[in-house]
Amino acid sequence: MIKMDNAKNISVVIAMITPGIIKLLMDNRGVTLEAASRILYNSSLYKTLEAEKTKAWRLGYPILYDLLEEELATGEITWPEEQ
Repeated sequence: MIKMDNAKNISVVIAMITPGIIKLLMDNRGVTLEAASRILYNSSLYKTLEAEKTKAWRLGYPILYDLLEEELATGEITWPEEQ
């Protein structure tokens, strides 16, 4: 399990997670890298990821991608119980 000690560490973890989410957006939605990045970075999901106290990063990028798709479809995110 990754232990998060400060904002610098969360930035590193987010930098490791976001490429996977962006790739899934590109593959599944057929959008460009720029469009996929814009979708992710403008989402509520991303804002939640940036807030270290939420520990949303622990879910991993496949689950986070599914949550992003839910947000895009419904405007809401149903967080798993462990969140």
